[in-house]
Amino acid sequence: MKLSKTLLVSTIVLAFLFLVVSLSLADDSCTSIILGKKASADGSVITSHTCDSWYDASLIIIPAADHEPGEMAPVYFDKLHADYKEVKKIGEIPEVPHTYKYFWIGYPFANEHQVIIGEDTLGGHPDTRPGPDAIMWIEQLQIFALQRAKTAREAIKVMGELAEKYGYGDGAESLTVTDPNEAWVFEIFGVGPLWTPESGKPGAAWCAQRVPDEHFSVAPNMSRIGKVDPNDTENFLVCDNYLETAIELGIYDPASDGPFSWRNTYGYVWYRGRSKETRWPRIFWVYNKWAPSAGNWTLETAADYPFSVKPDKLISVQDVYTIFSENYVGSPIDNTEDPNYYVHTKDGWVKSPLATPQVYKELRDLLDIQWYRPIPVWRNSYHFVSQARDWLPNEIGGVLWFGLDNPENSVIVPVWVGINEVAPSWAIADRTKVNRDSAWWAFGLVDDCVNHYYGVLKPMLDNMRVPLQEELFAEQDSIEQEALKLYKDSPEDAQKFLTEYTVSTMEQVEKAYWEILDVLLYEGHNNWRSYPGSRR
Repeated sequence: MKLSKTLLVSTIVLAFLFLVVSLSLADDSCTSIILGKKASADGSVITSHTCDSWYDASLIIIPAADHEPGEMAPVYFDKLHADYKEVKKIGEIPEVPHTYKYFWIGYPFANEHQVIIGEDTLGGHPDTRPGPDAIMWIEQLQIFALQRAKTAREAIKVMGELAEKYGYGDGAESLTVTDPNEAWVFEIFGVGPLWTPESGKPGAAWCAQRVPDEHFSVAPNMSRIGKVDPNDTENFLVCDNYLETAIELGIYDPASDGPFSWRNTYGYVWYRGRSKETRWPRIFWVYNKWAPSAGNWTLETAADYPFSVKPDKLISVQDVYTIFSENYVGSPIDNTEDPNYYVHTKDGWVKSPLATPQVYKELRDLLDIQWYRPIPVWRNSYHFVSQARDWLPNEIGGVLWFGLDNPENSVIVPVWVGINEVAPSWAIADRTKVNRDSAWWAFGLVDDCVNHYYGVLKPMLDNMRVPLQEELFAEQDSIEQEALKLYKDSPEDAQKFLTEYTVSTMEQVEKAYWEILDVLLYEGHNNWRSYPGSRR
């Protein structure tokens, strides 16, 4: 098929824009950490996600449903921005007889069978950009997977098959997919702008690699899968067309490129861009913290780290959340130690109390700050750390420790997959205006307040935040033991108990954060500086 000159120019322009936008967004987007069950302290399979941009943070439970023969399921575009955009239906596919209950949010993340999914955007090869006939976007694939799958393997196959049949229309993506027994990293790419359903060819290139039970892996906006072994079905699930498509697109030549590498071919990891400041620091930090004896983890070699590694000690949910809250303090990439944060006083050079690791672009430009993107960032929509456990009923075994806004300054609350509702204010993420009926604002305003006067207000916040978080972690075992007692006689009573606990906890934590905000506003307001004898 020959392209007209106008269409050819348009295609080239779109390709360039796709490259610029996808690579810049991928640098600074989400982080996911995933652990096999023998790497975690309690035997849980763990995944996680920091959703780091403006995505819908409304937490909504979509119930299970039965469907009539011939019923069609809608396919939507841009559903992850439903909090401020009109969601457009762009297609439909045949419905299945029964769909499972799942938790809808920007990137839908769990279902009633303890299938739990984290996400991070990748900077894929520009020649994999999709065309207009591909309709499956990543959040829509997650919805279908959660509605139709009881295991991580099933979820991956659902997403892969639908993307191949209907075309993958989104940018390059990575999902960390878990169930009570297995942990997987799934990566998916388009197959070029000229694909059509009538071509008879698969409309996606995808691969999933299992994280060994004893290992953890980190997905920091860059492809992590290297060598692919399609014959090792215990550890790999991969589309049949992965080599053929790469050769056809001209991004891999078996004669000159040597052994095939997924991340070097589709993942485009050899494009460095700002990776040293944005992607590499996150994986560098986690590997050094959890597995210092397993390798010489330098920032410069982060793109070549192994797919997964065994931690030096078993990792707990609290450990994952701690690392979600850390800012490279004490390391060579500690953002608060930039020389431009120091001011000269009569006592010598002193760090300004305005020094913050949450350095948005305008402040970096003003002060000429060298910024290394930490895992927690100020523009977070929501975050979670999950547990999937095979020794408990699904309703109790699957739990997401869920939080809103920046994980550094937030509190996570337990959300079991067995619950049937959440607090109303947590189901509303109205960020178009300050809305005190939306829980997101309590956490967002506390974070914003802290970051304007970090050196003074951050310790104050932590003195209130940390005990609250520790209390919630300490209560988990007794709450689950009570739920388990109820479950033996009535699973419905156990679900009701967990639902009531989750709703009340959400309400209590949100109330505490509105009160914390008042404390911080008082302590940080700028009129302090005019008071006689002010310590500031």
